[in-house]
Amino acid sequence: MPAAYWLAEHPAIVGFRWSPSGLWFSTWAFLLGFLACYVALCLVLDGLLAALRRRRPLPLGPVPAAHALLMATVSSVIFAGTMLSALAEIRDTRWSWRGRSHTTPFRWLLCFPPGTRSSGRVFFWSYAYYLSRYLHAARGLFAVLRRRRGAVPRVFAHVASIAMAFLWLEFSQSFQVLAILASTLTHTVAFAFRFWVGAGLPAARAARGAPVALACQLALLGCNLLCHVGIVWMHFGGVAGGCSGIGAWVFNTLLNAALLWVFLHCYGKRGVCDDDGGAIASRVRHDGSKDR
Repeated sequence: MPAAYWLAEHPAIVGFRWSPSGLWFSTWAFLLGFLACYVALCLVLDGLLAALRRRRPLPLGPVPAAHALLMATVSSVIFAGTMLSALAEIRDTRWSWRGRSHTTPFRWLLCFPPGTRSSGRVFFWSYAYYLSRYLHAARGLFAVLRRRRGAVPRVFAHVASIAMAFLWLEFSQSFQVLAILASTLTHTVAFAFRFWVGAGLPAARAARGAPVALACQLALLGCNLLCHVGIVWMHFGGVAGGCSGIGAWVFNTLLNAALLWVFLHCYGKRGVCDDDGGAIASRVRHDGSKDR
């Protein structure tokens, strides 16, 4: 199949190797420098708009909708590539399971054996996912410019997301395949819906679709929680020898806790305050009487 070749069998994918040289954005210096500049830019813009007492959002035109379409497309490609690559890796048994007679494909998806290197098909798509986090970070900037509630916490959520994706590659962290599949699937659905709304979805239909962003967030958080429980069980007793990248996993868990705080801050206390979801809910509440 042509799709399977381009997404899982191409020599550039099969022969991929994570390295701080020869790959874009692959060094600690770039990561920390970018994150510092990103946070500074967003905080300066937020402070400047607050000082100017500008409460109305800056007009961004079709840019957020176009970005949503791009993110939906990129996420769907990464999902398909990761799925096909994981199946190909299991089929070819390229991974050294070091004599684990009870190792199954599902256990491999959760727990890479110690000594696993960041190379091969699934790590190519992990790298693609890492690059997509920089593209996704534009949503934080949009939230600041559009004066969304909870914009600053969302900026730090994007920082955590980029850092986690980098750690997955740097330390060959276990469970990243399932995490990428869950994340890209939910992002495909959520961003496709955002593009639909940005392209002019009627408010009456938006009323029925407003919980989409919330449902995607809940599904992703639930999947991450199950994966974390699974990797704890495997590392501390379920699999002999433990799992690869467990030190990075601990830091990853702290970042996930920060993301959970952002979620509770945005949805639990303030209602739907997603950069697009808040606009949808607000538009439905204010325009609903007119549409009737």
